[in-house]
Amino acid sequence: MHLIQFSKNVVKEMHRIVWPTAKENRRDTAVVLSITIFFVLFFALFDWLIQMGLLAFVG
Repeated sequence: MHLIQFSKNVVKEMHRIVWPTAKENRRDTAVVLSITIFFVLFFALFDWLIQMGLLAFVG
């Protein structure tokens, strides 16, 4: 009996959800990709600088 009530509550809650629009999804995806690319480039540069520093230090 609890399973049936739980299922009804889940359906009720699903109707209350405000789903993002396609425009909001595109915007959010662009933000995530931009931040990801920024950090990839930042850490690649940082790694390269550390590597060059260590090579200069070690020999």
